[in-house]
Amino acid sequence: MLMIISSLVPFTPNISSLSNDIEINRAQAIRYLHYLHKAALINLLSASGKGMGLMNKPEKIYLDNTNLLHALSQGAVNEGTIRETFFVNQLSYNKNINTSKNGDFVIDQKYTFEIGGKSKTFKQIKDIPNSYIAMDGIEAGYGNKIPIWLFGLIY
Repeated sequence: MLMIISSLVPFTPNISSLSNDIEINRAQAIRYLHYLHKAALINLLSASGKGMGLMNKPEKIYLDNTNLLHALSQGAVNEGTIRETFFVNQLSYNKNINTSKNGDFVIDQKYTFEIGGKSKTFKQIKDIPNSYIAMDGIEAGYGNKIPIWLFGLIY
């Protein structure tokens, strides 16, 4: 299951398809996902405003950290996946992270973040209060743009 997940992350899981791939029932597949989460191998995110109960399907799945991305990858790892995995890994330690309709993530039901490279704009989150861009490729922040490496200091 971990190898299948690692080839697709981050992704919105189709539990029926995943359970068919590893030949188990849907309830077992969801339980196994929670076991992988408890073992700190994956991060399960729910949509903003929804809880993450044992039998609820996660909205998105990420590997726990970027080292796992590189170790389990069959080829080159997407740069955007690396950024998002790093961000989720660093903030999930002591923050509540959910997926968002407008940005990439909502932190503690208050702060919306869009993750991107140097050319990332506010187009997706321009009218959202408390919205920020966590950017790769910059050394210092300005306005609501924060260097993504700074989130490594939170942990």
